[in-house]
Amino acid sequence: NPDEWTSVSAFSPICNPIHCPWGQKAFAAYLGDDEEQHSQYDATSLLLNTTIFDDCILIDQGSQDEFLLQQQLLPEKLLQAAEQVGQKIKYQLREGFDHSYHFVAAFIDEHIDFHAERLQQKRT
Repeated sequence: NPDEWTSVSAFSPICNPIHCPWGQKAFAAYLGDDEEQHSQYDATSLLLNTTIFDDCILIDQGSQDEFLLQQQLLPEKLLQAAEQVGQKIKYQLREGFDHSYHFVAAFIDEHIDFHAERLQQKRT
């Protein structure tokens, strides 16, 4: 629902859960076996099948994130879909960071500033 959001950002998102073991297990447990329903909660699928978001999406990812290395997060799928549909994404691969609190703490200010700037623009 791109009209309902002013800005979008994420830390280490599971970008294409219908194509990773975590997502498949979670979707089956919570949504049942209907794969069509699963795609309604998959960022990559949604991007390919809905209107793009007017602004840039900010994503931060640690290069040493164990879940990235295990192919659970699949940011490359989201980036490919974004390129295909013309969605702007600022993807920042943070060298040496993992999936920890310290990763989020190191970059949360950038995300707060990102959202604050967009909310301020909306108010004016």
